[in-house]
Amino acid sequence: MSTGSILTIILNYRTPEMTLRAAEAALTEMQDLPGEVLVIDNGSADGSWEALQAGAAQRGWKTNKKIRLLQSMVNGGFGAGMNIGFATGLSDGTAPDYYYLLNSDAFVQGETIGTLRDFLADHPGAGLAGSYVYGTDGSPHRTAFRFPSIAGEFEMAARTGVFTRLLAPWVVAMEMPQAQTQVDWTAGASLMIRRPVIEEIGGFDETFFLYFEETDLCRRAARAGWRTHYVPDSKIEHLGSASTGMKDWARTPAYWFKSRSHYFAKSHGRAYAALATFARITGSCIYGLRRLVQGKPQADPNHFLRDLIFHALTPAPASCSPSSIRETRLHSPVSEDLK
Repeated sequence: MSTGSILTIILNYRTPEMTLRAAEAALTEMQDLPGEVLVIDNGSADGSWEALQAGAAQRGWKTNKKIRLLQSMVNGGFGAGMNIGFATGLSDGTAPDYYYLLNSDAFVQGETIGTLRDFLADHPGAGLAGSYVYGTDGSPHRTAFRFPSIAGEFEMAARTGVFTRLLAPWVVAMEMPQAQTQVDWTAGASLMIRRPVIEEIGGFDETFFLYFEETDLCRRAARAGWRTHYVPDSKIEHLGSASTGMKDWARTPAYWFKSRSHYFAKSHGRAYAALATFARITGSCIYGLRRLVQGKPQADPNHFLRDLIFHALTPAPASCSPSSIRETRLHSPVSEDLK
């Protein structure tokens, strides 16, 4: 059995009660594991910080050395918040052996954290490991993925069985694996990362505000020789998109398009990114024709295709180098409670 230390990092953005619930479940598991839980308020500026402090006091966490609260004065997105956690480390000033990333709307079940830690300890070439995720109704959420590609973008937009079968090796969302398996990337809702991975590749690229940041992290890890695995024996219950409101999007926000454009341009170059967008437009047109002929339901938020084209014509932001990522997270303004 591994004894490596773990820093569990939970970001809060305007969901303090849910975050406290997630932290409580994680803390219960962490009591028998070396390490700590770090809750970061990611620039909520809505009273969340005070609510977290009050909730922590009510639960007696002020005297519990296994949990800390940290306040970031700015919201730089998911990756930026997690980078603050990486830089903060354990309360004694040391770095943990593993970082465990947990969404504020995700609740660990049984031995979720230890299972992921032990998997990485037993598989030296594996750098990242993610969980089996299911909703409050018990339905599984797909969290095992292939890297996005031109073919994958077309298939995703066309939503047509014949293309899905023909392009099966490039379909982004994999069929649910029944046993642990290597994947291209997995969701950051429950993700264990070996510390040397972060030391080698430099943490999250903070150009991504939300979405595609864990895809990029896993891709950079793969290029450095680290594998990503899906471990279904590790389980979490996940509400999903509680902070972002993705389930209820009437229109896709600009940051999603910017993250998508940045991912393709950074990973493959601007010409490939343009072809990927053209493939998605073509697939969307095919599905649009099916909607007219077969009465298929609307599948994307309002004005999605128009917004996709608009943002594709907007210059992609410059990517962050590992050194600039490291500098950003080390100088993020934070204050800490529960020391």
